[in-house]
Amino acid sequence: MLQRLQRFTPIFAHRYGGLALFGGIFLGVALLTRMILAAPYLLSVPFGSLCLAFAGGTLFDLAMAIFWAIPMAMALFACPQSFFRSRFARFGWTAWLFGATWLFLFGLCSELLFWDEFGVRFNFIAVDYLVYTTEVIANIHESYNLPLIFGGITAITAALLYALHRLGWIKAWLDSATPLRPRLIGGAAFLALPALALIIFFQLGSRDLNSVVSTQAPSSGEKLAAGLRHMSFMQMQLGNPTATELGRNGCWSLVAAFWANKLEYWRWYPQLGRAAAKVAQPTDVEPIAACKLLRPLLLQDNARYLSQNPLDLSRAITGDGPEKAWNVIQITVESLSGESIGYLGNKKKLTPNLDAIARQGIAFHACYATGTRTVRGMEALTLSVPPSPGQAVPRRPRNEGLFTLPGLFRQRGYQSVFVYGGDGFFDNMSYYFSHNGCDIVDAPVKKKEGVKAIFANAWGASDEDSFSWSMAAADKAYAEHKPFYHFVMSTSNHRPFTWPEGRISPELTGVKGGAAYSDYAIGKFLEGAKSKPWFKNTVFVIVSDHCMRVAGKRELEVKKYHIPMIIWNPELFPPQRIDTLCSQIDLAPTLLGLMNWSYHSRFFGRDLLRPDAAKRERTFISNYQKLGYLERQRLAVLKPICQSQSYQLDLGSGDLAPTPAQTGFEDEATAYYEVASYLLAHGLYGELPQNALGNERKLP
Repeated sequence: MLQRLQRFTPIFAHRYGGLALFGGIFLGVALLTRMILAAPYLLSVPFGSLCLAFAGGTLFDLAMAIFWAIPMAMALFACPQSFFRSRFARFGWTAWLFGATWLFLFGLCSELLFWDEFGVRFNFIAVDYLVYTTEVIANIHESYNLPLIFGGITAITAALLYALHRLGWIKAWLDSATPLRPRLIGGAAFLALPALALIIFFQLGSRDLNSVVSTQAPSSGEKLAAGLRHMSFMQMQLGNPTATELGRNGCWSLVAAFWANKLEYWRWYPQLGRAAAKVAQPTDVEPIAACKLLRPLLLQDNARYLSQNPLDLSRAITGDGPEKAWNVIQITVESLSGESIGYLGNKKKLTPNLDAIARQGIAFHACYATGTRTVRGMEALTLSVPPSPGQAVPRRPRNEGLFTLPGLFRQRGYQSVFVYGGDGFFDNMSYYFSHNGCDIVDAPVKKKEGVKAIFANAWGASDEDSFSWSMAAADKAYAEHKPFYHFVMSTSNHRPFTWPEGRISPELTGVKGGAAYSDYAIGKFLEGAKSKPWFKNTVFVIVSDHCMRVAGKRELEVKKYHIPMIIWNPELFPPQRIDTLCSQIDLAPTLLGLMNWSYHSRFFGRDLLRPDAAKRERTFISNYQKLGYLERQRLAVLKPICQSQSYQLDLGSGDLAPTPAQTGFEDEATAYYEVASYLLAHGLYGELPQNALGNERKLP
């Protein structure tokens, strides 16, 4: 075997033989990464889709290898022959090769861990993780055995380079004597290859393969990119989201996500406004047609529009009885999936406290998360809007002064507070909440106050700590005779899945332990609240921000978006079970409806306690690119480039069966997403005046 491989030695006996070694290692690691990621899906993903994923992915890998090799090629090009063969240079080139191999293998491990967590190659989330290094590095340190991982990578790297040394390939390269002329010609030829790599990127950067390269390009560049995409064989649908992800290159996906951290709706998704404006190409036109379709869908029996302008969706909401000036403490639980909750069907008794309060309060049995990250849940719960493609609103610029639930409470004289066990700098949380009606109580604030957490990990203080901070803020507001609204964001149900000892069974670890500890902390908090003088006038809301994992073989794994949502205080209202299909965006209008508020609203959500709420069930789910609109038995998915697909849905199993286009249904989905994206992008979702609310009760 050794002798057979040594036949390839002449390939490396040249000044640029090091580039062949470098590129071979990169391509080998990339192929190994794809093979490991694909292994669990060999029986569930069509063979043809896997072949396309590996073929297209190899081209992506080749293009990325060319870019990675540019610095080495320039150094080899400029290095004099006498220095190239010196002992110092030989050590430097070997160290370069060792370091590059180590980084490639480290990238392989990182991708495996990222895939295990999110089911995709590197994307927006990975970019965020590079920005928030303190929390992420600490989280990785606490979640994984880093000495073992780093030691293993180092040992494999050393073994690989030793094998190359035994083959004589490294020696053949470092002993080579390449004359100046061939060296110049070879270097010039190699440095021309990046142009080919760019063509590959444009070719394969199509529909399902992360086309963000062209999102920021000028119009002429966009036209060129579009033409290249239409010529690409990868324009064929791979038929499976897992195969699509396997076809990507992790390095390129990371660079592309960093380059364009957003997706404009008008550029990439279906528009009803285009047809109304008689525009053939995607363009940022006013969504008049979409608004006209949406207006009756948003209107409930206690509301009227404040304007005839189709773009103005602001409505006057009229309460049925005397308004309740109840306090509100909303506990938003990190990553709490419906599949972990007893009242939603789990049989392992992980959440006895939540199950008990579900029986005593208003329990929503068919609530679905709008997205896959905390900021997406925050967006839905505060703004009551369907998700937009790309980043959630809290992570976007110009997100100040929006029409939000905390801002609405602040306008009514409430003390609105955002309580978070971690550092609110993460994901721009503190900025978003502080510029939309909230005071901030997070780990840095409590540290300045000299408050020490009873337990903390990479993501911050434990749930018990954040709940105690909320309790203290409630006591303070009560002492000052102020009503209060708290948005409490938990942290413990997240990697590294650690919490104070003695709270739950030591046998419960990982996801199960996270759910059990979150339940324990909530139960302890509510039991403590019962002794407070403000308890009898306080509504408690428990809702998840998103589910633990939503990756799978289907285009959108509907069942995995199922989450708990409960409104509770047995002293204020009787228990009720709500089976109406709903979303996190419905919480704000439902809560205010329970309190009999009359107010001016921009919310896209609906009051689930109204008699007409169950007549038109719908909800919204999404990942970063695909936008789902869901009814009991069907699902519409909007996706780049200006595509929509309808499915017959089995809500119990999550099974999807493609159906022919259902124009009316897909148009409804488009109307919700098109209008919400347009209003947010154009600054048309700002605060509304609330100074004429008393007159709303006189509506006929």
